[in-house]
Order: sequence, then C-alpha cells, then structure tokens
Amino acid sequence: MARRRFQSPEPKREGKWWYLLYWHDEFQQGRRVRKRIRVKLAPATMPLREVQKIAAEKLRPMNQGLIPLGSATSFEDYVESTYIPVVLPLLAKSTRDRSKSVIKLNLKPAFGTLPLRDLTKLTVQRFLSGMANSGLSHESQDKVRDVLSAILISAVQFGLLVTNPVEGLKLPPAKRGQKSKPYITPQQLYALLELIPEPYASMVFVAVYTGLRPSELVGLRWRNVHSDSICVDERCCRGDWGAPKSAASNATVAVTVDVIARIHRLRTLTIDVRAGRATRHYRAVKSDGPDDLVFQSPATGAPIRDNNVLVRHLKPAARKLGIGWVNWQVLRRSFATWLKMAGADVKDAQALMRHSRASTTLDIYQQFVPESQRRAIDSMGKLMSSGAVN
Repeated sequence: MARRRFQSPEPKREGKWWYLLYWHDEFQQGRRVRKRIRVKLAPATMPLREVQKIAAEKLRPMNQGLIPLGSATSFEDYVESTYIPVVLPLLAKSTRDRSKSVIKLNLKPAFGTLPLRDLTKLTVQRFLSGMANSGLSHESQDKVRDVLSAILISAVQFGLLVTNPVEGLKLPPAKRGQKSKPYITPQQLYALLELIPEPYASMVFVAVYTGLRPSELVGLRWRNVHSDSICVDERCCRGDWGAPKSAASNATVAVTVDVIARIHRLRTLTIDVRAGRATRHYRAVKSDGPDDLVFQSPATGAPIRDNNVLVRHLKPAARKLGIGWVNWQVLRRSFATWLKMAGADVKDAQALMRHSRASTTLDIYQQFVPESQRRAIDSMGKLMSSGAVN
C-alpha cells in the first residue's frame, strides 16, 4: 500500500463560502480507493489566514497519522472479514452466538456502511442515546455497547484505529432501579425435581447444590467425581469443549454426600422415552468409565445441550409452580444465597462459587438480607414505638 502523502491544499473561495479540496481514502471490495473530497470550511467573510488554520486542523489527524489507512475499511467489511473469523472463535460459544445476534440486529443496521474512522465518540454516543427509545431492556443495551466496544478494541489492536471511541461513553439511564435477583427455596427445588424427568432432575439437583455452571455439568466426567468433592477442569457449551471460564473456575470443590449419592444413583436408573405409541427404555448411564460423561443423552450417550434441558424441562416445570423466572443462573445464585443463609464466610463462598473476586459473590450472586439487618430494623421500630407512647 502506498505511503500516505502530507496534504496542505490551499482553501478556495467560491461565492459565499471557503472550500477545501483534499484526498480521502476509502476501501471498496477490499481495495483502497483515493477520492477527492470537497468540504465547506467557513463563510467567505472570514480572512484567509483564519481559514488556513481551520483547514490545517481539519487535515491534522490525517497528516499526523492519527487516522490509520485501515480506518477507511467499512464497519461491516471489518466485522465480516476480521472480527468474526479471527476474534470470535477465541470466545465461548454462547458468547459467540450472542455477539453475532447483536451484530446482525443492532450494529450492522446502524454502522454497516460507515468507515471505521467515522465511528467517532459523538457518532457512537448518538447511537447509544438513541437506544432509550428502542424498547431494549437496560441489560440488552449494555450488551450492545459491550459487543461494539469489543469490535472496536480489536480494531485498535490490529492497527486500524488509534483509540476505542466507545470508552467512557454512557448508556441512557435505566427506567427502573436494580431489582433484587430471585433465588429459589429448598422447598421450591424439591417441587421442581418432582416435575422433571431423569437424568435432567439430577442435573438440576447437582447444579443447585454445587453452583456448577451448565457447561461444567455437561462436561463433568466420572473421574471428576470423588467421595466428597468434584473437580472442575473442563466444560462443554453446546458442543464446544474447552477449559473452565477462568483460572478460579478450574478447581476442586467440596460437596455434600447427598450430591455424590445422587450422581452415583444415575448408574442404576432406566429412562423411559416415548417414541410414537411405543416406549423405549434407556440406561441413564450407558458407560461409566473414568473419561465418560456423568450426564449423558439417554438415546445416544452424547453430551447434553443445556439449552434443551432449560426449554423442554426446567422452564415448563417452573411455570407450573408459578416461578417461570427460574433458569440455570437462578440455580447458581440460589446456591450462593443458601451459603450466606447458612452463615458461610465470604471467602469460603467465593471459593465454592469459584469466583476470581469476592465482590462478584457478594454483589451479584448472594441475594439474602442478613438477619443482623432485620434485627436492627426491628430494634429501631421498637424504639420509635416507645417514643410515640411516651
């Protein structure tokens, strides 16, 4: 690619305005094309010296290399040719699927034909501010911003941009305050288990009593199950195998004897699956060698898809009980909340949840109001009542 030349064209006065004519780079079908651009600078009444200063400032980013040549690539071309094939494969499959959906539905319609250099802070903030009327929840708006930021961060890393314009920008304020996130009680759990067939009921049981993520449950092998603990060293997210989410997630955690007993119980179970008018009988565990999966598809023995379990079994059972908000995240949050209710130390809870930071355990997962706060409120109420009587 030819080296960019320093440009210092002289402004021209035409009619009532000063104009500037300069060379501008664009990418068309992967090839750089130089075009002449004509822009209006200032009213003709302004002195030439002042107009020259405006022209120099207009060309300064280009002449100083603050706008890389690659920034002429359109947003859509960059996403299709670089971000999706190069960056997305490095992420978890669930993250890839969500990012592709955001790109298709939100980002391409807004920025598809724009060169990367035209995604300025003002352009992006105007887009983010416009989401106030989009009907998207605040959480979805935050995800759109995160995906856009990730794309532009990669463009910075690959030398197509100098800075990430999304950094420091704000979303429209949430229309509602942050809600207390729900969790289930032990009574609700056992009611759920009555409505869910095996081996999925055991998956739910293990999930809520260990805090394992669904991908970690799917990837659990018999060699990971010990007499009083479970080792998490692998995960499987909808056919995509990999290491646990983080270094902290790759750990051995203590579990109750009931969890171990429930897992070993699978070896003795037979699953009935209706096939038309007939009923087929499958062993819950087709093979239980050290490298075989604990939770297997009844028909094939293949890895189970967590989204199928959620949609076909967990959600329908929860709706029957009037708790349709239950999902895998709620089960994990319930485990964290039960630990707090049981008086577990925050560092122990962090270790059992396998979080990198204790603040994640406290601020996001543990939803229980401490008994000490309730006692303080009750004491204040008694004090106020006695004062009113006197």
